[in-house]
Order: sequence, then C-alpha cells, then structure tokens
Amino acid sequence: MALALTLISGISWTLVYYFLIRKGFKEHTYGMPLWALGLNIAWETTYGINGFIHPNGSSAQSVINIIWALCDVLIVVTYFKYGRKYQPVELQNHYRLLGIFVLVVSFIVQILLLNYFGVHTGARLSAYLQNLLMSILFLNMLFIRHGVEGQSVAIGITKFIGTLAPTILMGVIEPNPLVLTLGILCAIFDILYIILLMVKQKLIAPK
Repeated sequence: MALALTLISGISWTLVYYFLIRKGFKEHTYGMPLWALGLNIAWETTYGINGFIHPNGSSAQSVINIIWALCDVLIVVTYFKYGRKYQPVELQNHYRLLGIFVLVVSFIVQILLLNYFGVHTGARLSAYLQNLLMSILFLNMLFIRHGVEGQSVAIGITKFIGTLAPTILMGVIEPNPLVLTLGILCAIFDILYIILLMVKQKLIAPK
C-alpha cells in the first residue's frame, strides 16, 4: 500500500509538472507561483540528493524527488523567459534578480529545516507547509491574472491527487494529526481552486 500511494503521488505530480511545462512554453507564461516554485525545487533537490547520500528511507521516493526536481528546472526556465510581464512595474526590470533571490532563500530554508528537524520530520513538515502555501498561491494567481494562461483543471486535479495520496499514507495509515490536518487544508484549497478555475474559464470563454 505504501509503495502504491507513493507511486500514485509520484505519477500525479509528474503530470502536474508536465502540464505546467507544456502550457508554459506553449502559452508563453509560467504556471507555478514563484515562491511555490522556489520552495518546491529546493525541497526536491535537497531531499532527493540527501536520499542518495544517506539512503535510510524510500529509494522510490528519492528517485521521484530527482525526477520532480528536473521537471522543476524547466518550470524555472519558463519563469525566467516569460515572468517579466507578471511583476509590478517597479520590479519588471529586475524580475530575474527576484527569481534568483527566491531560489536562494528557498534552498537556505530547506537546508535549515533538514539540519534542524532531520530527514523524517523535516521532509514532511516542510513538504506540507509549502504545499499548503502553494495551494493558497495558486488561488491567488487565479485572482490576480486576467486570464487563465498557464493554468488548467488537469493541473488542479493531478495536484489534488498528488497531495491526497501521501496524506492518506502519512496522515491516516501512519497516524499523524499534523500531516492529516495540513493535508485536509491543502485538499480544501485545491478543490476550491478547481471549482473557481472552471467558473473563470466559463466566464472568459468566447460566446
């Protein structure tokens, strides 16, 4: 069961990244909010590499983390190629510096959490906190962008499943009230995002 849920999560999140990359380059945009992207690639790189250096957990998850990190590299590219137009006017000429700053801070945060809490607690705590932040930031992106470029219901659904699977594993099967609570909050925001995205798509669709 643990392996099955890990693979479901891995496949779902890989599909999220595929959709984000495809839509990003096709629509000349980036689909993952910057801070979510920074924390995401930092988490996957940090724990992916750590899993191979100190193999004391799921080897499948370590491989998945590296695959995700490689996917995130392409999403980072979409930010640096197309992110200028989404920044406030005063930051548009410096949006690349902003991106670098966010990436550096994100890696520092993940490394600090790993060193302070250790692999087991650090990975879960940071993963769910940043996942919750990501779910909120996706909603925020939906509200502040005029259109739905870079976004799709498929992204929302696969993101929802990708978080739900490990929540069942680490919050229910391996009872952990904190993980379960954060996972439920992520699910609520993800479902809300899917519903509101569908509403917005209908509102802006050509008559």
